[in-house]
Formats: sequence, C-alpha cells, structure tokens
Amino acid sequence: MPRLKYASVVRVVVILGLFCLWLQIMLSASGGGMYRDGDDQVPLTANPLTEYKVTEVIVPYTEELMNSNDTSEQVLALVPPELHKYLTVHPKNSSVNSTERAVSKNLTEIRKAIQRSNEAQYIYNEDIYGPVQNDTIIIAIQVHTRLTYLRHLIVSLAQARDIERTLLVFSHDYYNEEINSLVRSIDFTKVMQIFYPYSIQTHPNEFPGLDPNDCPRDVKMQQAIKLKCINALHPDLHGHYREAKYTQTKHHWWWKANRIFNQLECTTNHTGMVVFLEEDHYVAEDFIYMLNLLRATADRSCPQCEIISLGTYLKTYQYHANGDKVDITPWHSSMHNMGFGFNRSVWHNIMEIQEQFCAYDDYNWDYSLLHLSQNRKNQEKFKVIMSKGPRVFHIGECGIHHKKSNCNASSVISKVQKLLQNAKPYLFPGSVTATVTAGGAKHNKKLTKGNGGWGDIRDQELCTNMTRIGREQRRYNYYA
Repeated sequence: MPRLKYASVVRVVVILGLFCLWLQIMLSASGGGMYRDGDDQVPLTANPLTEYKVTEVIVPYTEELMNSNDTSEQVLALVPPELHKYLTVHPKNSSVNSTERAVSKNLTEIRKAIQRSNEAQYIYNEDIYGPVQNDTIIIAIQVHTRLTYLRHLIVSLAQARDIERTLLVFSHDYYNEEINSLVRSIDFTKVMQIFYPYSIQTHPNEFPGLDPNDCPRDVKMQQAIKLKCINALHPDLHGHYREAKYTQTKHHWWWKANRIFNQLECTTNHTGMVVFLEEDHYVAEDFIYMLNLLRATADRSCPQCEIISLGTYLKTYQYHANGDKVDITPWHSSMHNMGFGFNRSVWHNIMEIQEQFCAYDDYNWDYSLLHLSQNRKNQEKFKVIMSKGPRVFHIGECGIHHKKSNCNASSVISKVQKLLQNAKPYLFPGSVTATVTAGGAKHNKKLTKGNGGWGDIRDQELCTNMTRIGREQRRYNYYA
C-alpha cells in the first residue's frame, strides 16, 4: 500500500510538471517571444498617415544592423569630447512617445523614400559651407549595415584637416533610419546621401535579390536545366550560380561611381578628385593634405599616374622612415583598393572599355577594375602613386569577407589610434620622395580568369545599363 501511494504521488508530480511546461510555452508564443531580436512592436494607436519617419523594413529579407554600444573608455579617451555624439547609440524610440513612434514602412514605401531622396540630391550643410565647386574633393563612402564601424569612420573624418572643404557622399544599399540619422547629424562639412536602388533589401524576392526560381548555388548545370530555374544556362566559370549578397557589392560600387561622375547635377563640371572609402575604414588627420600633396607630385613628376592610393595593407608601420615616402607602381586591386581616388579623365578611360568591367566573371569590383586596367588597348596598365605610410586603415573585423566570432571594434580602433598618435611627428610632411618601381610578380601577373560569381547574364546586363543613365537635375520637393 505505501508503494502504491508513492507511485501515485510521482504520477501527479510528473503531470503537474508537464502542465507547467505546456503553459510556459503557450505564454511565450502569445507574448513577445514571437518577435525576433530588434523587431519593433508597433502600438495599435500609431497613425501611419501622420508619420513620416522610416525605421526597419518588414520584408522576407532582413539583415542585422551592427550597432554595438561597446566603445571602450580607452578609445573614447583619444576622441575629442565634442565628437562623442557620433559614437553614442541611442535606445530606439527613447525620445518619442507611443503616438510619435516611427512606423515601419512596407517595401513600396521604402522604394518611394529612396526615389525621393535620389531625385532631390539634397546637400546637407550647403548653406554653411557653400556649394560644390569644380575642384571640390568628393569622398564617396559605401555603406551597408555596419553602423558601429561607420561611427568611427565619421569621427576620424571629423578630425581631418580641411574636411570642411569636401563633399561626403554616403552611398547606401540598406535603408535604415538609425544610419540616416547619424549621417544627417554630421555638421563639419557638406553631406549627400545616395541610395542604391537595386538592393537586396528593396528586391528581396526578385532579381537583383534572390528570386525563388533562381538556381541553387551548387547545383550542376544538367540538374539546373531539369529544374527549369531561371539562370540554368548561366553558371559562372566554376560551375556555380549567382549569390545575390556577393553580386550586390560590385553592383553597388559601379552604380555609385556612375552616379557621382555621370548623373549628379552638382558634378556636371567637376574635375576634382573622387576618393573611395568604405564604412569600415579609418582616416588619418592629414589624409586630405596627403591627397593634395600626392596629386601635386604626380602632376609634376608622374603625369601618367592616374590613381592615388592612401591606404595599404601592412603588418608593420614605420612612419619615421616612410611617412614622407611614396611609390609609383602599376595599380593592383588587392594592394591599392583602400582609400584610392581618381578624377573624371580617368573615369572617361574606364567608360571607354566599361564592358571589360561588366562582362568579367568576378564578383569583386576591384578585380574587375584590375581586369579592365590590364586590357586597355594601346595603353599601359593604370599607374598609382601611393603613400608608403598609409593614411587610410581597415578596421573591419566582421563583414562579407570577415567572419570572426568577436566583432568588437574597439580593439582595432585603439591600435589605429595609438599608431597615429605615435606617428604625429611624421604627419603633414613638407614634401615627399617618390620611388618608381615596376612592381613585383603579383603586380604584373596577367589575370587569366576571374574569381567567378558573375556568370549570370542578368548581372552583366544590369551593370551595363547603369552606364546609360544620364545627368539628372535636382528636385526641390524633398524634406529630410
């Protein structure tokens, strides 16, 4: 009899435990557990007719915004206090009440917002710093979702001498209100935002995004034909089919360059330098000074130098020996693609053989540009004049080609800050000493084939069509 009572008690305990577990699951499903981290639950009282801000896009394609608030005290100590505002991550909706919160927009509204912004070509702070001149240095910054790195890039730009004489063009392939707010808060120079209109974000279920009927990357061509997927006849040179997240970077870079040189009203007669940066770069305070110094040196000693490069990939830095040294050498994509720039005459040379860029089976924009450089008829490869003591640094530990588990930016930023602090006596040199080199084997090796990822004829056609859009006048019906 005692044994029976004990068994009954055990059964009751087990049943109660299972009931509690079931109840917990049901409560979780009906509450906030159905939302992914970062999703906003829009209150029922929000009025979309009176709300004009755009936050996140609720579409099948989503991407996590890298926006950590982990800037170390060590990094902040070397940032002027007035620039801390660019590193401050504000909690979502902290400054507005429930009836004023930004309402998430659907895909159509995001596209319309992008179109309005691109048509307006609005230049922030133009009333303070004056209009864009024909020789204004344009700094083109390609932005994705790594907001943490972008904050530090902006801080470094703010400390550069003569930054107020430039135009910063932020080119986005992801529309996000936190990114927009940061960019529009810049007060130290002129700023323009342009938005790549063919992004995965705005085309999540169709080309140039991922169409449901696209072929899987690794399927064999014979099987792809049986599946009747859209691009079955166009694998890349390695037999793989396109991946939208990789092709987008090349498309975006090409669209951005075409937009700046060929389409913006403010660049109609522009003959100055256009410098290309990315969201995970960091600049020295004399990078504009060095850009002008290298340009003057090239005009005097190397008229055939088409490209200027301010960033190099080094393991050790010796500014006491190289702070005022430059090399003149054949341009190579993987060595001279960071903080590099050229003017309209070089862009015209690129346009003359743009098919070498768009038809080349390589998803990397820089290797495609190298292929173009190596196939200029009756002309040598592009020559670059580059600073041996770099003025542009790569701080990105995570991204499309970097998959580290620890993406804390502070450790890398701190190293760059200390490096530049120690190099201060060697910045702003009065002159530079140029050495002409033929380049190593890597510089001169002819590309025989690309890295693939660009076999789809749709990518090649989209790339080509971007060059056919003409100059557009600003429309003044846009309000930020």
